[in-house]
Amino acid sequence: MEEYLKQALEIVKAQASVRTMTEEEITSMVQKIATGIQAIAEGTPTTEEEPMACEPNKAIREKSVICCVCGKSFKILTKKHLASHDLTPVEYREKFGYKKNTPLVCKSLQRERRKKMKEMQLWKKRGKKK
Repeated sequence: MEEYLKQALEIVKAQASVRTMTEEEITSMVQKIATGIQAIAEGTPTTEEEPMACEPNKAIREKSVICCVCGKSFKILTKKHLASHDLTPVEYREKFGYKKNTPLVCKSLQRERRKKMKEMQLWKKRGKKK
């Protein structure tokens, strides 16, 4: 297992040099890759039907949203990205157990948008047009 762990560390090290990763992401990625390399070397198939890239309850973070299908990090999960996985935002929410109205946006951006909308006070401007 030690040799597989070394190989996994090299792979994750390369990945971490390209993008920002949390300690938890690095640890889980090393474990998954080491197990995968070991399984391939020993010829035992991995018995995962559809792997999840992350836990849905931990995917929406302060400064990023992790796609539960591919594991990539974004500020917003767009329709275009979800379409690359043959999913709509509604299907994505259903598949990973999110509520219907859960925004697929990082928390800091949600707060920023909410603040901006309150400052604009569109509900007051709309009433004056009558």
